[in-house]
Amino acid sequence: MRKIQYEQINETLYTEVLPNGLTVFLLPKAGFHKTYGLFSTNYGSIDNTFVPLGETEAVQVPDGIAHFLEHKMFEKEAGDIFQTFGKQGASANAFTSFTKTSYLFSATDNIRLNLETLLDFVQEPYFTEDSVNKEKGIIGQEIGMYQDDPYFVQFSGLLESLYPEHPLAVDILGTVATIDQITADDLYLCYNTFYHPSNMKLLVVGNIDPKETMAWIKENQSGKEFPAVEAGEIQRVFPAESLEQIRKTASRQLPLTRGKGALGIRGLMAELPEDPAELLRFRYAMNLLLALLLGNTSSNYLRLYNEGIIDDSFGFEYNLDRGFHFAGLYGDSDQPEVMIDAVQQILLGYAEDPEVNEANLELLKKKLLGKYFQSLNSLEYIANQFTQSQFGELTIFDVPELIRTIRLKDVLAAAEILIKEEAFCRYFLYPEEGTEA
Repeated sequence: MRKIQYEQINETLYTEVLPNGLTVFLLPKAGFHKTYGLFSTNYGSIDNTFVPLGETEAVQVPDGIAHFLEHKMFEKEAGDIFQTFGKQGASANAFTSFTKTSYLFSATDNIRLNLETLLDFVQEPYFTEDSVNKEKGIIGQEIGMYQDDPYFVQFSGLLESLYPEHPLAVDILGTVATIDQITADDLYLCYNTFYHPSNMKLLVVGNIDPKETMAWIKENQSGKEFPAVEAGEIQRVFPAESLEQIRKTASRQLPLTRGKGALGIRGLMAELPEDPAELLRFRYAMNLLLALLLGNTSSNYLRLYNEGIIDDSFGFEYNLDRGFHFAGLYGDSDQPEVMIDAVQQILLGYAEDPEVNEANLELLKKKLLGKYFQSLNSLEYIANQFTQSQFGELTIFDVPELIRTIRLKDVLAAAEILIKEEAFCRYFLYPEEGTEA
């Protein structure tokens, strides 16, 4: 077991790769009452075309299957795993993203029992055609609920415009039509490929003894058999990247009282640095650039706000994950086209913008570091950050020093890669005719 000391933030991380390939992280947090366990696989909604374990030809499975599989993992022949955790004094949950599926529990006692339950239920699949068909109706209702959420519709519509030929264009839940195609055999195929321990990470954080906890995990894993796999990444298949695929403008009507505008910027993975540390630097540099130009303390934001072009609904995000990166800027407006025109003009003029200077950058870095240190009080936040895989051996605890070393030239270099007019797209939601304000 390797011990990594982060003296600057007074944290000690223990990690080991077990013989079956599972990567384990243990983070003792003295003084915390709650312990949090997260078991995550490097498998999400975009991984719908791949070469199954032990085979040579790629297959395509229905959209939404990763999320469907997450739901079905909690149902066993003996009953519902949620009830098992509840009887053991723990709360449990799970979530699926574009690139990850994670299962988790939190508890104040019975930590070994709950940890073993987490490992066992995720590593013992049980699917039948009857239970799969029953689940289709439940997830179909969930899909319908999201379609009534304007924020969800806006985000999904923007991604569909940015990535029309990529699995990102389809929601994580899939569609009613695609989930109707899912079979128990499909679930086992995906499970056997992506839920192998070599594609998974386990983090336990809280008031734990690392040696004792690692011994529990090793004992649990040594009693299970998994197929041998060759070293290397699972072969996933994605369409070729091209900015020419972008749909420049799209819109939809919903029963709204005000319009919504969104501006998307698609990045190309081939243009990003390969070194994990430089890639992480790029991610924070892009977030800092957006904050410099359009953060709520910038003069650009205040000017647009005072002119009534934006209001406090305006915000932005930058996402960099396995296989994709993009920025999204969103807001409500009576004139969403005017809002998006103004925002795009500011972004394209980043090189000459007086807001982009060393003094402002240093202030925003301090603000970012303040949020970072505050977030370390959340075991959930720490655990979720450890599911990241695109930054090599770097962890959340390497972030402070990296942020401190970012300079204006790094921010401008990142902007040059992402901020291109041909990479932009617009998505609008308009009130349906007859909708009253």
